[in-house]
Amino acid sequence: MQPVLELLAPPADFTLWEVGTHRPYDFLPLSGHTSAADVGTTVLQLALRNAYDPDDYEEEDGPTPPADPVDALLHGLLVKDYLFAHGGFRVTDTTTGVTLTPGCCNGLEEWRDWLEVLDGAGSAGFGHDPMPTAERVGDTVRLVPDVGAPDSPAIELPAAELRRLVAGAERDLAAFLELADAWAADHLPDHRAPLTAALARALALAPEA
Repeated sequence: MQPVLELLAPPADFTLWEVGTHRPYDFLPLSGHTSAADVGTTVLQLALRNAYDPDDYEEEDGPTPPADPVDALLHGLLVKDYLFAHGGFRVTDTTTGVTLTPGCCNGLEEWRDWLEVLDGAGSAGFGHDPMPTAERVGDTVRLVPDVGAPDSPAIELPAAELRRLVAGAERDLAAFLELADAWAADHLPDHRAPLTAALARALALAPEA
């Protein structure tokens, strides 16, 4: 189980900091082993996904986007109450090769939905196109990569093993956040504290999450 961020194509002329080279709609794993360039990729992607849109605010109430290019890029990420980190947890059965990937409109900010499978309603969905789902039946959890496909394969595992995997994925996110904080200190020192706080909220690691 890996936390992954789905990527948009970066601006072709982006030079504000180093980013990794990826194809659009690739999934980027986040962990304590993420490279510095891909920490930069993540910050850019989250800034693009949460870009400031004047239509989101009443004219008299909306914050004014700054003129500085870095401040302008980070503006939405730093001022929005709700942040979206497109992606989720990717799960691979290393024996069969069956993989569950997050669907459209699922986000890492919703990763605690996996705990609903274990401790709440007993089931959860993780986006659409495909439609990945997880359902607990007794002490077993069944993961279906696309419940909308009649012939979709499945992954079955003990609930205790899923709990271990979710805890490991949470540790990966926390380790990534530590890397991102250090990256911000090196690359965007004037934005370090608010940027790290925004990333914590986007990854559902903030105290209020």
